[in-house]
Amino acid sequence: MNRIVFLLLACVAFNAASANETRDIFKGKLFPPNVVLENRGELDLTREQYTAIRAAVVEVQTQVAEHEWDMQEAYTSVLESLDERPLDEQQIISNVKAVLAAENKVKLAQMGMLIRIRNLLSDEQIEFLESNWSESE
Repeated sequence: MNRIVFLLLACVAFNAASANETRDIFKGKLFPPNVVLENRGELDLTREQYTAIRAAVVEVQTQVAEHEWDMQEAYTSVLESLDERPLDEQQIISNVKAVLAAENKVKLAQMGMLIRIRNLLSDEQIEFLESNWSESE
């Protein structure tokens, strides 16, 4: 049992650490929508760019909400499996895989949105964000 609990905690800790590293790895290369929109005056965003960014955000929010339900279900299954005696290692691992798969879908949806936003920007807008946002925070 201790091994399973340790594995679960290690996965959660690794996942949290990976999320923090990912934000730093892409900083200055991919830009969150809030950063783009906060600088929309300086970027001189067109109406089309603004509308497309907004649509990308709404789309990813819908996907994330859907996957959060899957994650919640999978977390519940893991916790319920941990209450059984004896523990069914294969079942718990299967449930943890479901958690990780749902988390991965969320991350992929978010990455796709960031890429779409970057592709909507002109070279000048990207240069502005690279020089101003990557130096802040």
